[in-house]
Amino acid sequence: MTASQSPTRPVPRRPSQDWHEKSAVVISETAVPIATQELQKSRFLVVSPYTEQDHLLDLETLDVENQLLALSLAELECLRDDYATAPYLEIFNWDHVVATLRALAHARNHVWKETSFYIVAFRSQIPPTTIYADLGVLDKAAHIEATTSGGFLKYWFGSPDVDGRNLATCIWRSQEDARKGGIGPAHRRAAGAARSLYSFWKIDRHRLTIRDSIESWEISDWSADQ
Repeated sequence: MTASQSPTRPVPRRPSQDWHEKSAVVISETAVPIATQELQKSRFLVVSPYTEQDHLLDLETLDVENQLLALSLAELECLRDDYATAPYLEIFNWDHVVATLRALAHARNHVWKETSFYIVAFRSQIPPTTIYADLGVLDKAAHIEATTSGGFLKYWFGSPDVDGRNLATCIWRSQEDARKGGIGPAHRRAAGAARSLYSFWKIDRHRLTIRDSIESWEISDWSADQ
């Protein structure tokens, strides 16, 4: 996975508090955001800054839990300007995403079963010599490849800060989906270019677990044996 050119940076908001166990916040059980209501009417969902057809998620390829989370992730927003270095849980509005998920499940009369999702956070730094447009070309091709492989629920990336540091994050249905999405030729080209385009990169892996009836949730470090 590579970083790429970002849309306008979101306005910072108040970050979440804790890293581990979180009680799902009650923000009106039935109030599905209007924009998310409109997204439910379409089979294909924009899940990244790329809006061409090849980059869209086909909701009909997913079970209900994954469909609902993908729709809820349309509400994902960055809360901080220092996202490149901030703790992962404090970067995004997870409380709001989960509240949207609960409202969607309620609207569909769906009884949510505990489900875990696989998160990748790619932290990087580019030197002044890197041409950012080159990263964008590699990233866009890799995103099509990942989308085609299946189970790619959300992709977000920021803009490099004054020191060239950045964050990109992917949310997948499973670790196996992420593995399949990263073995194609476009990803190999991106990985091969990493040494010359980045001065630093680091991949963190997390698990998002949303428990029965969406009563609670947590983001934890990924452990394959969990």
